[in-house]
Amino acid sequence: MTRPEISFEFFPPKNIEATFRLWDTVQVLAPLAPRFVSVTYGAGGTTRDLTRDVVSTLHKHSGLRTAAHLTCVDATRAETLQIARDFADAGVTDIVALRGDPPKGANGFVPHPEGFHNSVELIESLKATGDFTIRVGAYPDKHPEAPTATADVEYLKRKLDAGADEALTQFFFEAETFFRFRDACVKAGIDKPIVPGIFPIENWKGARRFAEACGTHIPAWVIDAFETATRDGRQDLLATAMCTELCSDLIDGGVDKLHFYTLNRPELTRDVCFALGVAPDVKLENVA
Repeated sequence: MTRPEISFEFFPPKNIEATFRLWDTVQVLAPLAPRFVSVTYGAGGTTRDLTRDVVSTLHKHSGLRTAAHLTCVDATRAETLQIARDFADAGVTDIVALRGDPPKGANGFVPHPEGFHNSVELIESLKATGDFTIRVGAYPDKHPEAPTATADVEYLKRKLDAGADEALTQFFFEAETFFRFRDACVKAGIDKPIVPGIFPIENWKGARRFAEACGTHIPAWVIDAFETATRDGRQDLLATAMCTELCSDLIDGGVDKLHFYTLNRPELTRDVCFALGVAPDVKLENVA
């Protein structure tokens, strides 16, 4: 089996305990030599300042190539581009450009009167600066707001044509879901990399809620397997085996890059990477 290139997503901490958990996560996963790590925004841009601080600290002290999530939510164009310039000035030149989720309690995304109306506009402006490698989201299962799966593919093409360099997919449960999506993208004329998003399941109830909220199809066999494993106290074992098998199937199908959604809990992700032959080969600098 070919050793894949890997990357990891973290989220910014909201308290002291979560800060320690993030740094522990970095310490565990950085020796696996990811090609980059990304740091999310909260819904509605609620962690914008935290994201900026974490990205800057990771870039400065960890030795990791660090990507910042940047959204269109609740900010003017000038404010959003100033955040991007601040990242560039700090040496951070990787951006995950997203429309962003609406603030909690909102009925849907409403653009700021002076802001970007969608991710395509944001990508075009970032691309015009010439400063950034730009990644975008992609949806192997239909996005809840998309009228059809074909519309998802067409919109992804618009984002890539606007200047994005690579797409990172939402997570999914079966390799065939990704392969169907990849084939549809090729048919639509997309020739830029599409990297599968992998979600090692630390907590089945939380993962199921998340999947249902973002439109990810949950096969019946997955529900049955986790319900049985949870009753038997074998949830971690099942999650590791299931995630490893998914990644192996993807690699066998020609995938050479994987992007892990860690939720700042590194052990399961680390174990899956070990099973795929991704062994530690770098030493992390002190991030304290």
